[in-house]
Amino acid sequence: MSRPRVYVTRRLPQPALDIIRPVADVTLWDREDVPPPREVLLREVTQVDGLLTLLTDRIDGEVMDAARRLKVVSNFAVGFDNIDIPVATKHRIVVTNTPEVLTETVADFAFCLMLAAARRLVEADQYTRAGSWKTWEPLLLAGQDVHRATLGLIGLGRIGSAVARRAAGFEMRVMYYDPFRREDLEQNLHIDYRPFPDVLRQADFISVHVPLSEQTRHLIGREQFALMKPTAVFVNTSRGPVVDQQALTEALAARRIFAAGIDVFEREPVPAGDPLLVQENVIVAPHIASASVPTRIRMATLAAENLVTVLQGKRPPNPVNPEVLNG
Repeated sequence: MSRPRVYVTRRLPQPALDIIRPVADVTLWDREDVPPPREVLLREVTQVDGLLTLLTDRIDGEVMDAARRLKVVSNFAVGFDNIDIPVATKHRIVVTNTPEVLTETVADFAFCLMLAAARRLVEADQYTRAGSWKTWEPLLLAGQDVHRATLGLIGLGRIGSAVARRAAGFEMRVMYYDPFRREDLEQNLHIDYRPFPDVLRQADFISVHVPLSEQTRHLIGREQFALMKPTAVFVNTSRGPVVDQQALTEALAARRIFAAGIDVFEREPVPAGDPLLVQENVIVAPHIASASVPTRIRMATLAAENLVTVLQGKRPPNPVNPEVLNG
């Protein structure tokens, strides 16, 4: 019996490849800077049993129609909006993801952005390096306090809950909005549920932690920014299209909010001429919230384990569409 064949759409940490290679023949897109072009992906999938993908790879009906032997798509991400799940389920293709392993690291980074944006850290660094610092001034680069401020969480999943735990160390009052109220977490984390508009109006810091779906696309737009305090700091480490980027740019330019920390964008990579990038009161990062070395290794090895277990006819650790396995 021939060995399964696998296509991996980006160079992975070696421990992940060490899991896959004893089980399957691996073809690897061996570049770190760009994903495989569409025509390469469509060509490579024609003879594979498994795909290990990143969120930059669009796995839709065209890909799955071309990949007639495909049994599993293992996504190296907690999100899976790059994959057409209903089509995968129709094709009896198992889709998996890598939840939980990145929770604490992303929560660290969300809090990092909150602190840095509130205290104008990047501005201060640039000001000092430019030789602009002449003397101590009472209001030089004055920012907003984090301690004892009100944090508003949009979404209370794993990462939102982890951010709430960190807020306790800063004696923050925490409120949240989520379509599914979590009274158990309210008690355990000492946080309050509020309707969506109330969170936007009352919070000093707003951090977004929702998956991308048709319901959450442009969840935050002009109307929502208009509700926020002029001293508010806005942070997004979820998915770029959850926020109307033009509306965010306008809010920052008009100083309708104080500052923002943004790790994800509507278009990635964000174009060099995007007007968001010229705003002084925003910190922009290239989608690196989960980018610690230990976490990225754990994500890669989990993605490899998901892939291999399906190819071996077993139930993977993290199926997104388990009905395929149960059918």
